[in-house]
Amino acid sequence: MTVRKFAMTDVSLERTPGQEADVFVGNAVDQRHGGPVTIGYGRYEPNQSIDEAIAVDDVMVVLEGRVSVASDAGTVTAGPGEIIYMPKGSNVTIRSHEQGALTAYVTYPHWQEA
Repeated sequence: MTVRKFAMTDVSLERTPGQEADVFVGNAVDQRHGGPVTIGYGRYEPNQSIDEAIAVDDVMVVLEGRVSVASDAGTVTAGPGEIIYMPKGSNVTIRSHEQGALTAYVTYPHWQEA
């Protein structure tokens, strides 16, 4: 794989698998590209919430809006330019706030294979 850059327009967003909330994800790089990580974007409509059992190490970078992640360890809230790390094995609730959110993510290994 060569050095590349990505923009939101490079991905096709789809509803987060197994969820009914208005939360959408799109991979820019994944197992089809031969690298060890998945890289993509997420879009959360306002006031949405999803429960996830984190099957891979997951890093979320908030680009716009605010996102809160609740786990057994407590709740963290991040805004633009801030990063949330969700380790493999965590059970979390991810919630967007009134303005919704745009995020970027990196997972190791690929979340679609987990």
